[in-house]
Amino acid sequence: MKDTPAPAVICTVDVVLLTLRGDALQVALVRRDRAPFAGALALPGGYVHAQEDADAQASAARVLRDKAGLASPYLEQLATFSGAVRDPRGWSVAVAYCALVPPELLAPAEGRIELAPVDALPPLPFDHRQIVEVAVARVRSKSQYSSLPVHLCAEPFTLPQLQAVYEVVLGEAINKVSFRRKVEELAMLEPIPGALQMGAAHRPAQLYRLRPAYRRKLSLSERGL
Repeated sequence: MKDTPAPAVICTVDVVLLTLRGDALQVALVRRDRAPFAGALALPGGYVHAQEDADAQASAARVLRDKAGLASPYLEQLATFSGAVRDPRGWSVAVAYCALVPPELLAPAEGRIELAPVDALPPLPFDHRQIVEVAVARVRSKSQYSSLPVHLCAEPFTLPQLQAVYEVVLGEAINKVSFRRKVEELAMLEPIPGALQMGAAHRPAQLYRLRPAYRRKLSLSERGL
């Protein structure tokens, strides 16, 4: 008696694309154009193209280009989600990634994505709500001791602007002195020579940018904020 061939495993990538709008952390969602769950809002995702993608991260970058029109921003692997019941099409494994992008750079995605506050998500198909929750918890945890939130801040920026981004991500106020000390420890920024933000009510503020060494990796600190 011949063994019955095992059914194929569905292999996909899903991307939790986070940005800021107003005073809230937002996630980018797209309308599914095919079954299952056609017409539903979902995370940008798609099949791994084995003959095209060098690895799962290349798949995630391609998904962002195809679904949102975005060149890959800061992108890191989040976790793997798998099982027999997460997808009605069959046993599936999804490699999830987390991407961060400043709102000012979302113009190419206009009309392709819808933003939703991470703390007030609409109904999502598959296990996408769980994936978003895992991503948000990861980002908030890593923001305590790393340069991660800087990828939500469009360059150039002042230190008060960067602190405001950290506060939105963490959901709490940060002591100014503690924040400045943490930025110095992380050594992730470089001042832009001669670049100042002029304000009517305040002294000119120095403008900064992220050091090239930390555009694709994080600066880490042993202590949290």
